[in-house]
Amino acid sequence: MKIDAQGLYYKDLNLQVRDAVDGGAEKIELENVNGQYFIGDGINRPVTITINGVPGNDLAAFMNGATIIVNENAQDNIGNTMNAGKVVVHGHAGDVLGYGMRGGKIHIKKDVGYRVGIHMKSYYDNKPVLIAGGKAGDFFGEYMAGGVLILLGMYSDNPDKPKHGYLFGTGMHGGVIYVRGGVDEARLSKEVGVFELDEADKSQLEGLLKSYCEDYDLQLVDIMAEPFVKILPKSKRPYENMYCQMPK
Repeated sequence: MKIDAQGLYYKDLNLQVRDAVDGGAEKIELENVNGQYFIGDGINRPVTITINGVPGNDLAAFMNGATIIVNENAQDNIGNTMNAGKVVVHGHAGDVLGYGMRGGKIHIKKDVGYRVGIHMKSYYDNKPVLIAGGKAGDFFGEYMAGGVLILLGMYSDNPDKPKHGYLFGTGMHGGVIYVRGGVDEARLSKEVGVFELDEADKSQLEGLLKSYCEDYDLQLVDIMAEPFVKILPKSKRPYENMYCQMPK
């Protein structure tokens, strides 16, 4: 099923999408998308929505099982409190991706903005995954409580830009971040440290990146040709001394 979004107000477009999902559509293709907000929010069925154009903020918020494919760039707040499903962006994406994300996958081919993976969390086997193929801005993994963030630094249109910004991992107290080719430790938050991968890490990383490569027709061997490091929190309570008076 195809829907032409040219000139459509975001509420009208989303109403058409929801009507199509409720009507049993398995595949929906949106043409001429130009900044409309909230596409795919709260959808609970395994429908595939393909977007031709640039969707607006809060794509796939509260989503629970759908797949969204964006053939160009995307804006901010992708996957806000997302529970399940997958988002695949073939270009760049903006800030605050995966905010409070509880499950599912977000795959970005190129660069991402600031505060990516903020407050991601896991619940038993429900583990969110966000992979950025390019470079990232400041506060990557901020307040991260669970899940997996992966930064490749490979597929960027900005070769002179640093792989990641400052305050990397600020307030991180759970989950894991994998970075291809190492990190600039001067840009890391004091709450996190750099560690070598063990065999369990390698197995998990290869499995997640295999899925990523399938979405973009990439070769896993090319990505794995350079070693990764992992970033972990040094403490489960990074701000304990700031907010709590410890007994002597």
